[in-house]
Amino acid sequence: MIKIATWNINGVRARIDNLLTWLKDSAPDIVCLQEIKTVDEGFPRAEIEALGYHVETHGQKGFNGVAILSKLRFDEVNRRLAGDEADEQARFIEGVFSTAAGALRVVSLYLPNGNPVGTEKFAYKLAWMARLEAWASARLELEEPLVIAGDYNVIPQPIDAKNPDAWLGDALFQPESRSAFRRLENLGFTDAVRAVTDEPLYTFWDYQAGAWQKNNGIRIDHLMLSPEAAPLLTGASVEKHVRAWEKPSDHVPAVAELRLDAA
Repeated sequence: MIKIATWNINGVRARIDNLLTWLKDSAPDIVCLQEIKTVDEGFPRAEIEALGYHVETHGQKGFNGVAILSKLRFDEVNRRLAGDEADEQARFIEGVFSTAAGALRVVSLYLPNGNPVGTEKFAYKLAWMARLEAWASARLELEEPLVIAGDYNVIPQPIDAKNPDAWLGDALFQPESRSAFRRLENLGFTDAVRAVTDEPLYTFWDYQAGAWQKNNGIRIDHLMLSPEAAPLLTGASVEKHVRAWEKPSDHVPAVAELRLDAA
């Protein structure tokens, strides 16, 4: 069994104690981190490697940044989403791993927020999602288990928000954003959490207005499984308790378990 998690850490150096505690408690095999908010050289890799993880990062000073931590050795690492050579934002990293059943591809992505709607930021979000769709379509031709995990900054359905009406003007819940997410699903990808439950679940609670205390959350962190990965799914969940820790991220880990063994 391989346990894959995604977590927007909201600053890896600020949350390193929480991250190390969670890695010990939850013991995921592969972790996709977003918003590490550091250049590659500043990533606290030694503490993480001491727990038995291999570390690959695609960092950026002060904001964005993604990483993959893995107990499996990396066979291949690819950084940057294809389709726009001028895009310097660190939002995408892909790792390839050997399993007993063959190759496993895992992506950690941090999709643009897109606010405010009607600005170039929203246009960038939609363009990025179009690039992701094109990249994913090409990767599907390999017919390998692929997990595209991360902070999608998309609320797919009204059930994925405690108060959907509060998000009607937000880029995360715009028809264009949700349609782009559905197009990814329509390529053949399965939303791991929604594959196992139709209950309201959230992965993000704002720091403001007592959102955590009121459970006023949204689900924007997703693990999307290719047609080869989806039949291997044995369970998925949201590790909500992490949000109650001291100095928490405003996101919590989402996790999927696949019926795979390391090579």
